[in-house]
Amino acid sequence: MNKYKITIITLLFTVLSLNVFGQNKTYFFEIQKNGQGKQAIIFIPGFASSGEVWNETKTEFEKEYICYTLTMAGFAGVEPQNNSTFKNWENSIVDFIKDNKIISPILIGHSMGGGLALAIASDYPDLISKIIVVDALPCLQALSNPSFKSKEKNDCSAAANQITAMTDEQFYNMQKLSIPRLLVDSTMQEKVVSWSVKSDRKTFAEMYCDFWNTDLREKIKNIKCPNLILLESYFVNIKPSIEEQYKNLKTANLQYANKGLHFIMYDDSEWYYAQLKKFLTTK
Repeated sequence: MNKYKITIITLLFTVLSLNVFGQNKTYFFEIQKNGQGKQAIIFIPGFASSGEVWNETKTEFEKEYICYTLTMAGFAGVEPQNNSTFKNWENSIVDFIKDNKIISPILIGHSMGGGLALAIASDYPDLISKIIVVDALPCLQALSNPSFKSKEKNDCSAAANQITAMTDEQFYNMQKLSIPRLLVDSTMQEKVVSWSVKSDRKTFAEMYCDFWNTDLREKIKNIKCPNLILLESYFVNIKPSIEEQYKNLKTANLQYANKGLHFIMYDDSEWYYAQLKKFLTTK
């Protein structure tokens, strides 16, 4: 009788373990799934942004595509996770694609999310069917220092200490001042500020520091899939620098917005949607 009970308990624990640990794998992001269709789009938001940044974009495409929208760990109120790095986030998105058997998804990334899209398409060139990069560069530091080289051991502790030492009011004021430099549309500025304010300060500082040390200029030569690179209007004034960053991506399809700043989906929405629709419907 005791052996019978032990066997039953063991079986129940095994089933429970499979359910808990097998079906609820932890990724470095929260996921929202919408839409319908045979083709999947994975939306990756930018630094300290919520997946809500894609709400209007999803509305345009969810009738024809399955839409997976991410919000990264520690950003916009999502629970932070240890060991958050650009590379770990890249690997986690790849794991999600493979674990869920998502065949040849399209990646759309804004800002740091665009950097992640470039990295994934570079390191896993056969995994992705298309990428759309919304105002991201292979190497931010190279804009001011073209000879920049990433540090192998990049110490982000000073940045983390500085940001975490701020009071809530100081951090809010910092974001309140910085967001208008990234977004013209005043009706959306407070929402974007709120995403930053809800972000975990340590993750905020360390991921900014890590992304600032990221250089994808060489590896983008490995990208095989069609690409669309949407850039804010100011960058048309420094085209040679932008083209130099993307020179190893021989098929780079660089398009410059007509107006606005970093949040192109808000500041030049008509142009933005026209570009996306044209690219997505091209075979």
